[in-house]
Amino acid sequence: MKPCPNLSNTYAFGVIFTILLLGSQAVRVAESRVARRLEDLEYHAISCRKHSAVLTDFGGVGDGKTSNTKAFQYAIGNLSHYACDGGALLIVPPGKWLTGSFNLTSNFTLFLQKDAVILASQDESEWPTLPVLPSYGRGRDAPDGRFSSLIFGTNLTDVVITGYNGTIDGQGSYWWDKFHKGELNLTRPYMIEIMFSNYIQISNITLINSPSWFVHPIYSSDIIIQGLTIIAPVDSPNTDGIDPDSCTNTRIEDCYIVSGDDCIAIKSGWDEYGIKLGMPSQHIVIKRLECVSPDSAMIALGSEMSGGIQDVRAEDLTAINTQSAVRIKTAVGRGAYVKDIFVKGMNLNTMKYVFWMTGSYGSHPDPSFDPKALPNITGINYRDVIADNCTYSARLEGIPNDPFKGICISNVTIHSGKKKLQWNCTDIEGVTSDVNPMPCALLPEKEENFECPYPDEKLPIETFQLKTCSCISVSLF
Repeated sequence: MKPCPNLSNTYAFGVIFTILLLGSQAVRVAESRVARRLEDLEYHAISCRKHSAVLTDFGGVGDGKTSNTKAFQYAIGNLSHYACDGGALLIVPPGKWLTGSFNLTSNFTLFLQKDAVILASQDESEWPTLPVLPSYGRGRDAPDGRFSSLIFGTNLTDVVITGYNGTIDGQGSYWWDKFHKGELNLTRPYMIEIMFSNYIQISNITLINSPSWFVHPIYSSDIIIQGLTIIAPVDSPNTDGIDPDSCTNTRIEDCYIVSGDDCIAIKSGWDEYGIKLGMPSQHIVIKRLECVSPDSAMIALGSEMSGGIQDVRAEDLTAINTQSAVRIKTAVGRGAYVKDIFVKGMNLNTMKYVFWMTGSYGSHPDPSFDPKALPNITGINYRDVIADNCTYSARLEGIPNDPFKGICISNVTIHSGKKKLQWNCTDIEGVTSDVNPMPCALLPEKEENFECPYPDEKLPIETFQLKTCSCISVSLF
């Protein structure tokens, strides 16, 4: 490890250098409000930081009009010098901080105070472009590259985004309109994307109106996502809430999501590209989730699952006015597997489907997918479910000559509508116990009081304890 530089000199030089580089904006800095330090604030994080600074120290202007892209970039660039000396924390104080995309650094915390709002710029020149993701082979909205996420990072260790329920506003209407008009040449930006990284925490903030997916950890491990409020219009395109993608050891808890797409979608790559990369999503636990999504799922597994999905545990889930609860989405050409899925304790109200599995989710990145690459869907367990005002109990559709096996459903009460065919089942195998209304013949009744399994042992990420940290509260006057 390289020794740390003279940190006090580095910091002082950084502030001076920043003001000089901001040029004409420095005049506006002089006119802006001055930061005043108040009492200490306590927060919980995977790591506490030895050093801290405020965005205004680097020329930030919180008027909702002035671009702070350079201020964020310079602040994080300068604070990165503290990585080997206890790390650094950047405070975003109350105000509206307009910015384009910026990158995070290791051993770093981005802290949003109460009434702090980060506003995503609608100026495309403030969004750098990136190549397509290797496990996808093309962009989601357009075949070629993609815009960088608003908050981005790659090859990092120990990154925290947290606060006192400050807000990040993606101002997504600009991007949704271009999507609907077919005017996109690149894939829309996500709100937060962290790649090839470990020890990540995103907590206690409000996220609204992302241009596309909100939170996208990918090719990463040891992730804690908790206490997020995520809101987008229910007709906004592809505004998934949280998408762990080829990630291992992930904990998602105490989140409230209103979305135009899946509230949580676990993914691992698309067809031949995901198969080639071969990075599964595994060892994921989801607890105390609340979801509203009339056209999508509370939790989706897939449809891009070509690196595999294994050992997902979800409990204490609530969905209201949502199309389906935990949905498996796959297709011929995906390959890989979805296995060892455990769900217990779902409270559902106003649903189209309680249980939904789809083996014909036919979107493909290109025509080169392998028609012999059949997914293996096995070991899918649901128990302890109460569902009211549901149109259908289940739509379970495997793949001909590739049935979905090992499905177990127990202790379920569904109050459904007047549809006569409540269970629609093809190409599946499994058992049920104490399920009402009566399941389809492909899911025969097992002995009374049988319970589908749910692991007793906890994942290491579940028992990881956050530290109690403190930072200085800041007001502007």
